[in-house]
Amino acid sequence: MPIYEYECPVCGIRFEKQQRFADPPLETCPEGHPGVRRVFSPAGIIFKGEGWYITESRKSRSSGKEKSETSSDTSSRD
Repeated sequence: MPIYEYECPVCGIRFEKQQRFADPPLETCPEGHPGVRRVFSPAGIIFKGEGWYITESRKSRSSGKEKSETSSDTSSRD
């Protein structure tokens, strides 16, 4: 079950409540004040898959050899 965060505009307290998706939103705070509103927070970012770490980067070794060969070829032609 998800945990929802609420804020009371009267007393300013924030509290969390574990509720089902089908449950209606709360209407009062623990102090009894009406008009509680649900607070939306950004979700955490989870990176999955390859290429997120330096050890998983896809560096082409052949591209480095080609550059060094072309640079030596042009220097020998001069």
